[in-house]
Amino acid sequence: MKIIAQSENIEDFLDSDFIYVDKTEYIYNLVKNYKRVFFSRPRRFGKSLTLNTIGTLFEKGVDPYFKGTWIYDKWNQEKYPVLHLSFLEYSATDLNAFKKSLCQPIRDFARLNNITDYTDDNEPSNLIRNIFTVMQDQMRIVLLIDEYDRQLTANINNKELYDKFRFCIRDFYGVIKGKKQIKFMAVTGVTRLKDESIFSVGSDILDLSYDHFFSQMIGFTREEIRKFYIDYLKLGASYEKGVDIDSVTDIDIEQFLDRIAEHYDSYCFDRKYHNKVFSTYSVNNFLHSIVSDKEVYFGDYWYDVGGLPSILMNYMESHNLNINRLLNSEIEIPYNDFMNPTSLIDINENVLMCQTGYLTLRSEIVPGYDIILGPANREVRTALFLLLSLKIFDTNNSAFSLKNRYVFENGTVEDIIALFNDVLSTLSYDKYPVDNESVLRALLQVYLLGRNLDVRIEQHNCKGRSDILVNFSKRRVVLELKYTVKTSEEQQKLKDAEQQIIEKNYGLENLQDRELLQIACVFNGDKDKRQITVYKKVDL
Repeated sequence: MKIIAQSENIEDFLDSDFIYVDKTEYIYNLVKNYKRVFFSRPRRFGKSLTLNTIGTLFEKGVDPYFKGTWIYDKWNQEKYPVLHLSFLEYSATDLNAFKKSLCQPIRDFARLNNITDYTDDNEPSNLIRNIFTVMQDQMRIVLLIDEYDRQLTANINNKELYDKFRFCIRDFYGVIKGKKQIKFMAVTGVTRLKDESIFSVGSDILDLSYDHFFSQMIGFTREEIRKFYIDYLKLGASYEKGVDIDSVTDIDIEQFLDRIAEHYDSYCFDRKYHNKVFSTYSVNNFLHSIVSDKEVYFGDYWYDVGGLPSILMNYMESHNLNINRLLNSEIEIPYNDFMNPTSLIDINENVLMCQTGYLTLRSEIVPGYDIILGPANREVRTALFLLLSLKIFDTNNSAFSLKNRYVFENGTVEDIIALFNDVLSTLSYDKYPVDNESVLRALLQVYLLGRNLDVRIEQHNCKGRSDILVNFSKRRVVLELKYTVKTSEEQQKLKDAEQQIIEKNYGLENLQDRELLQIACVFNGDKDKRQITVYKKVDL
């Protein structure tokens, strides 16, 4: 069984016998058809490995690193020196330190390639201009820039520093635009911002972030996982089925892939809305855990790298996210907001959520028409609402302790209501007043979704839809919520909720052999109460 890679350097794949998901056909076509390109993808999605693969091909060729790949007998490019700049390695808090860090690898590149007699400079734009000026006329280089927006995303709440970095970066791209010395150039980042010269009118860098043909170049397809990780899939299916690996069938593998897809698939970077991909980071960590833990557990790996990025935490310090919109499976965004965001300072919040991977395309991109966004899968939805929980609730409260992990799965009605009241007591009512049933439902949904529970929001059946439905392997919990500010109305509201559950048969659809726990409850929003005051287990 080959090892799952923990590296972004293609040379390590040969040295350590890592699994390499072969993307070289995409890279071959990319280099063949374009000279300067940009790709936007969320963090830890495979951008760095893609750039490293391109750089290795140009600098070292196909031997020995690409034996057995699609490109091995097709790559005929000459070798070129590669200048690979990773903005993740440079300061995001000190502009002078950033300039110093950026200039040093440029100087090192010049020294290693015998480029001399240039005028040194501490401004990155001046330095690279001076180096290009003295290069031999026939010399060409490959320029690769990873995470170009790192310094911008880190300063979303510091406009003065944001602008300083922005001007420095614009000057740098302004100098390299159109330079004949560049044989090929590729840039990656999380965001696509039109106030950078990389995307400005007249820029020679082509944004392929939502190009149909290259939409699966970064990320895993279902077919790729099945081909390159088949040994891991067989092992996982054998644990789930309780059978030997040799007894695992193709149907078992497809069913196992279906479960993986529910958690980690459906990111879409295709303007035609045809192609989707799995999160590379999540899939690798999940499959690795099968071997290390000797069991199947669908962990939430996205939050480790996407849950608290500075870009979102800084944004949330000065902006309130629209909770009700995020709870919807489909969020409509104006075409221009999505395609032409100008600055992180005033970016549409849902466009930012999409660029950071919390939302993804749910429709094709057609000029002049709204674009639909939504969460890609269960894992990222959990990460999104865990992030919201940190903003809405005091998560240091005991309501969020590990001891409450299984209350909904195994607890009594009294346990569940007590936990809900503890959670609601952590709200800051000046920021999030619970003044109607819709707000109450939304806040409880945020809490439940952030706990990685299988929550069905306003679950439909042929007679209507329940407020909250939570599925477990052996239990289903259904809640019907009512709101009042008058104690005198509580009992009638409770009867209304109970009758609604009975008449609409909430929770009976596809119940299978689960226990059904139906709860009618009433929240009293009076400032002296602010809790669920009456509740009842409904018996059909």
